[in-house]
Amino acid sequence: MLKNLVLQLVRRAKPQSRAIDNFSEVAYYDESDLSRWITEKSVFLQRDYMEFPALVHIETLAQCNASCSFCPYPTMERKGTRMPDSLIEKIIDDLTAIPRSLRFQVSPFKISDPFLETRLFDILARVNERLPNAAVSLITNGAALTERNLEKLAKVKNVAYLTVSLNFHDPVEYQEVMGMPLERTLARLNELKKWHARGAFDFPIRISRVSMSRTEDQGFMQWVKGRYPGFETCVLPRNDWLGAVDTGNFARGIPDVPCHRWFDFSISATGKVAMCCMDGKVEYPKGDVNEHHVLEIYNQPYLRKLRETLVSRRETGAPCDRCTYLSY
Repeated sequence: MLKNLVLQLVRRAKPQSRAIDNFSEVAYYDESDLSRWITEKSVFLQRDYMEFPALVHIETLAQCNASCSFCPYPTMERKGTRMPDSLIEKIIDDLTAIPRSLRFQVSPFKISDPFLETRLFDILARVNERLPNAAVSLITNGAALTERNLEKLAKVKNVAYLTVSLNFHDPVEYQEVMGMPLERTLARLNELKKWHARGAFDFPIRISRVSMSRTEDQGFMQWVKGRYPGFETCVLPRNDWLGAVDTGNFARGIPDVPCHRWFDFSISATGKVAMCCMDGKVEYPKGDVNEHHVLEIYNQPYLRKLRETLVSRRETGAPCDRCTYLSY
C-alpha cells in the first residue's frame, strides 16, 4: 500500500513525532497531525513522482447507490455517464509509460461506487496484467459487496486495501444521511467478515466514517471493533469539496500547507481530468484524456511547478487557495 510505503520511508529519513509515527494506527484524527502528515508526504513524493502520478483515479462509471449529504454526488451532472471501453484501454495504455520499477496506485472510481460497475473485474484483470506495478485501492459503501463480487474480488491481484464507507451504525441516521437501509449493508459486511475470516483476502479491510463529533466517532469505532474485530477503522475529516458541499459547523480555514494530491491524477467518466479528488464536479479541469496522453497532462508546467515548489496552497491561486482538504 502506497500510504504505508510512504510512512515507512519517511520514518527512515528522519525521526518523527509520536503522533505522526503512529498516525496509521490511530483511528481518530488531529488537524495539526494531518497538516504535518500532508507536508511530509508531499516532500517524500517529490523524489519519485515528479513526472509520474502516485495515484490515478479512473471513474469508469459515474454511479453510486447512496445519496450522502457530505458528498457532491446528489447534485453531480455527469451521473450515469459510462466511460467507453476504448477510452479505458487508452488510459491503461498511457499508464504503461510509467516505469515498472515505480509503484503507484490505481483507484477504479471517483465520485462513484466501483462495485456497481459491471466491467470492474475485467478492468482490474487488465490492470493486473498490463500494469503489474499498480496497486489497486477500492472504496465502497458496501451495499454492492454481494457474494458474487466477493468471489471475484478474491482473485484480484495487488489490492492495497478495501475501505467500506459505512459512516453510521444507527439505522435511522444511516437511512437519513445515506438514503439506504442499514440492514442490507450490514448483511454484506457480515458476508465480507466470513470471507476475511477464511483468509480469502490478503489486504487490509477498513470501515470508515466521515466525522461528526469526537464522542459519536469514538462510539462508532467501538461498535466496529466489537462487531468486526478483524477490520481496521478510521474517521475522516469532513471536507467541503471545493465549496460543493456545505460543511456547516465543520467549516475550517485554508491550511497553510501544500497538498500531496498534486501528485494524483483524477479522471472522470467523461475523460476530463479534475484538478484533484476534491474537484468532484470537475469544475477545474486540467485536461482531457480523450485528447492528450495522461503524462502530457500530468506534466503541464503549472502543475509541475506546484510539485516542485510545494508552496502553501494559500499562495497558489484557484482552486487550491480555497481548499480546506485535510486527510491522509
